[in-house]
Amino acid sequence: MKINVFTFGPFQENTYLLHNDENQFLLVDPGCFHPEEEKELEEAVDKLGGKVQAILQTHCHIDHILGTAFSQETFEAKVYAHEKDLVWYNNAQAAGERYGLPVKAPKPVDVLIKEEETLKFGDLELEVMFIPGHAPGHVVFIHHESKQIIGGDVLFQGSIGRTDLPYCDHDLLISGIKEKLYSLPDDYRVWPGHGPSTLLGEEKKTNPFVRI
Repeated sequence: MKINVFTFGPFQENTYLLHNDENQFLLVDPGCFHPEEEKELEEAVDKLGGKVQAILQTHCHIDHILGTAFSQETFEAKVYAHEKDLVWYNNAQAAGERYGLPVKAPKPVDVLIKEEETLKFGDLELEVMFIPGHAPGHVVFIHHESKQIIGGDVLFQGSIGRTDLPYCDHDLLISGIKEKLYSLPDDYRVWPGHGPSTLLGEEKKTNPFVRI
């Protein structure tokens, strides 16, 4: 699986375009906000010559869904999200107003992600791992064949997702990282919602918030 990374919006959020040799694309956490960012994403898809099969949300905090309405209209793809994060998804405009951002409300979620299921899009298969704490319905997507994790705001290089927002649970996040995410091999690479990617093994040894 190949990954194109875009850093978008006032929150410097990482948007991911996953694709394979069959030109099957999955868009994860579209955070494009400015018109030039929307254009960059659309042109990248056109240049690669594929079709977006689905829009996947690791979670639905405002920085991760700023570009969801645009992506729905542009790529005509279904949105996948966990039911417990609809509390954020369905209040996108109100969340944007808190930051002074005019946000277009996305259309309703099409498919509710189930905990610990496997999503299949042609030859692309992603395991869903449910790790709440930063957000009530937070999931990560794991592509075992290439040993890559699209992790949202669970684990960062040297840090973890913040837990001082509504519906957060610090202890739940820590236990999810230790018991679930850290059960994967050290050579799996984590692509987080903000900042650079990191190897799981490095975080197990050096992350000051959660080491084993």
